[in-house]
Amino acid sequence: MKNEYSARTVSVGLDSRLVSHGLLVLLGSLAIGLLAQIAIPIGPVPVTGQTLGVLAVAAALGPRRGPLSVLLYLSYGAAGLPFFAGGTGGMLVLMGPTAGYLIGFVAAAWFIGALLDRPGLRSVLPAALVLTAGTAVIYGFGVTWLSQFVGWDNVLTVGVTPFLFGDALKIAIVAVAAAELPRP
Repeated sequence: MKNEYSARTVSVGLDSRLVSHGLLVLLGSLAIGLLAQIAIPIGPVPVTGQTLGVLAVAAALGPRRGPLSVLLYLSYGAAGLPFFAGGTGGMLVLMGPTAGYLIGFVAAAWFIGALLDRPGLRSVLPAALVLTAGTAVIYGFGVTWLSQFVGWDNVLTVGVTPFLFGDALKIAIVAVAAAELPRP
């Protein structure tokens, strides 16, 4: 009898943890999608809030749930739902000028989550450095892909420079939050 009860307790506890993790992943993906709707078109790559969402989700959810949230977000957009910047969606977006940034979100979410899981990196300055490196990961994927559309000679002007101030602000916001909030 005791073994049956223990097995059921473990099963229920495991199920509730999976549901909890699943809800966090879902909420993270929806947060990214919501922030993506804050978009200012300035050229082939708009200024958006989705990077803020990716950084925050990665810092809050870690190296497993963070990238899963990003992948779920990307799947909404790939399926044609209006989840990408400015209410766009569909596979054409994942083949267009911004596709590298979108794919870079997954790598950055893992990178940021993995580093912020380490002891001592949850205070503001170390977190800001980790988030800056994660943003560089996004830029690396983004400009590599964008160069096919605008050429290597224009890629920094079109795909990096206009975003530096906004990304610095996003990094500061998430670094302060990451230092204050424990990861669930």
